[in-house]
Amino acid sequence: MRAYNFSAGPAILPVEVLKEAANEILDYEGTGMSIMEMSHRTKTFEKVLNDAEALLREIMNIPSNYKVIFVQGGATTQFAAIPLNLMSDNKKAAYIETGNFSKKAYQEAKIFSPEGVRIVASSKDKNYTYIPDCSNLDIDKDDDYVYICENNTIFGTKFHTLPDTKGKPLVSDQSSCFLSEPVDVTKYGVIYAGVQKNVGPSGLAIVIVREDLVRDELVFKTPTMLNWKVQIDAGSLYNTPNSWAIYICGKVFKWIKDLGGLEVMKKRNEAKAKVLYDYLETSKLFKNEVEKKDRSIMNIVFRTESEELDAKFVSEAKNHNIVSIKGHRLVGGMRASIYNAMPIEGVYALVDFMREFEKENLK
Repeated sequence: MRAYNFSAGPAILPVEVLKEAANEILDYEGTGMSIMEMSHRTKTFEKVLNDAEALLREIMNIPSNYKVIFVQGGATTQFAAIPLNLMSDNKKAAYIETGNFSKKAYQEAKIFSPEGVRIVASSKDKNYTYIPDCSNLDIDKDDDYVYICENNTIFGTKFHTLPDTKGKPLVSDQSSCFLSEPVDVTKYGVIYAGVQKNVGPSGLAIVIVREDLVRDELVFKTPTMLNWKVQIDAGSLYNTPNSWAIYICGKVFKWIKDLGGLEVMKKRNEAKAKVLYDYLETSKLFKNEVEKKDRSIMNIVFRTESEELDAKFVSEAKNHNIVSIKGHRLVGGMRASIYNAMPIEGVYALVDFMREFEKENLK
């Protein structure tokens, strides 16, 4: 029996995809070898890569004036790549701080422009339990872009309304909400995501960038591997890519398409989140501290009245086939990451255990 894996990443993958990969691991389409053994310069792998991009473009409805690249290093590497690729001579950017990852991205950008990078909104005052008002941000006419982390994995919050960037390109880290619901790609200058949370194995990021933002000449001396134009011109094949991760992503994209696309994904994910949030609203032991309007449907955080009871919950959860439920070390408590591949039965199993635990431990 497979565990109900609530890990925030690397995370649960669709069983159907895992079974397909298992069947092909020794011999991919009669080649006599695994994708992991195959040269990235073969026609076979070139088709795997091209098909993955085509499927992603289809399910996200990505316009033709946006480029898609598959790059190594996960989302964190893009913290540096973003200012290196997007900054003009102005070297200015506005960051919205809603958690650990937007804070790290801001700190990375400041390495390149200590004076020009600034925070224009933050929810740090309440330990990132809400999304700040972004309707009238202090955007400078010289800002090169506005940056958000759209879904905050650690703190369980989500931008449900995009900020008013006053015409500046919006850059969004969608790592933990990527492909969880439809998005209007045209509202963004850049969307990027580490795939290990919702669509694939670790070690790969996908960058979707509007072509007018891709510069021939960069302001900074940019390492070749972080130069988006180099990666675009090489078709994500400047060097040996993470071929296994691309292969799995392609299968996940097809799985999403076959289920009915992102509208279906959104309905499935909202239904799963409702089961857990509805219980948390009635519980006398567990609490969720995120403002209701800003709740994530991907990462749901909760806690009991004490760290000791939290630890007991995490420990006993394993006996109910519930794993990786412990909250991030920065905040403690518990966190249920209910990504696309998590079946609703897993959420029901979690809530059933929570009810049992509450009955036995409520004073």
